[in-house]
Amino acid sequence: MQVILLERVAKLGQMGEVVDVKPGYARNYLLRQGKALSASAQNIADFEARKAQLEAENLESRKEAEAMARQLDGKQFTVIRQASDSGSLYGSVSTRDAADAATENGFTLDRKQVALSRPIKELGLHDVIVTLHPEVEARIQLNVARTENEAELQASGKSIQDAAAEEEEAADFEIAELFEDIGAAAEDDDNLSEVIEDPDTKRRSDEN
Repeated sequence: MQVILLERVAKLGQMGEVVDVKPGYARNYLLRQGKALSASAQNIADFEARKAQLEAENLESRKEAEAMARQLDGKQFTVIRQASDSGSLYGSVSTRDAADAATENGFTLDRKQVALSRPIKELGLHDVIVTLHPEVEARIQLNVARTENEAELQASGKSIQDAAAEEEEAADFEIAELFEDIGAAAEDDDNLSEVIEDPDTKRRSDEN
């Protein structure tokens, strides 16, 4: 099926191009979302008549998207989720979660603008692509953690596994120090008992 694109569509073409696509893709996505029109002679003629206006509108919306991208690009947003000690989430973080996290921090996003390369099912830092305009993208980062404290650790470059390992090492060190202190105290007691003799024993020793 041939359609004429009303805007740039990734991996398909630029505004004004007539391209061949599968009928289902055209009906369910391109035509439904207003990204294209069926390439009839009438539609092509209508597009040519409106081309200058459409290009001006596209340029204006692209400038707005670029301005937003400059503010949004590189931003990190925290998403709190329950997870196991190994870091596996009880569920997953969706495109809606990413959009909501950005919106809560002052950036109005729709989940349809968010692209995940794969489902987020682990704690940690995850890069996410946001499409603000057919020609403008921004990259944000989701900090998925169980608590705000864990989120701060991850933001500093540590994973929860690193933090757990450090806590375990510190605990082992404290236990080792405790046993050393107990051993030293026991040795001091032994030395003290040798110095303090029974008075009768000391008197007999002096008489001899």
